[in-house]
Amino acid sequence: MEKTEHLAKRFREVILNGTWIANTNYKDQLESIDWKVAILKWGSLNSISILAQHIHYYINGIKNVLHGGDLEIKDQYSFDFSAIESEDEWKIFLTRFWTDAGDLADLIAQLPDEILQQSFVKEKYGTYQRNINGMIEHSYYHLGQIVIIKKLLMENPYILQAKL
Repeated sequence: MEKTEHLAKRFREVILNGTWIANTNYKDQLESIDWKVAILKWGSLNSISILAQHIHYYINGIKNVLHGGDLEIKDQYSFDFSAIESEDEWKIFLTRFWTDAGDLADLIAQLPDEILQQSFVKEKYGTYQRNINGMIEHSYYHLGQIVIIKKLLMENPYILQAKL
């Protein structure tokens, strides 16, 4: 398997359809919860919806670069999102998340392997390979948080009832 195809497969696994490393993925975790649970906060932790939107923000930023655009995302804005206020908004977000993740995976797979060692936008950002691997690792990091927050919320029904 070519290097870029392998990276695309790893990215698809964490977001859309894999169970190899984490035994789950974003799609499995997010499609199985109600929007009201997704927006709940547990103490000072981010909500599940904010973490998902955070990852989606970076997906779109990298996708824009691979489409030939500029790197327009900034870490300081990576948690600034409008609140999800309904089941419809949650479903629309999830549909967009899955579509954009699939598109990014396709773009990664289409890259020539030689580009992986080239600078991603600017030299200070490292290589394409570093950024794509970083996106995958970043996604797993927040997937772990989502799984833990979901367990905390689902295993404490009195909290759910009080907040819903």
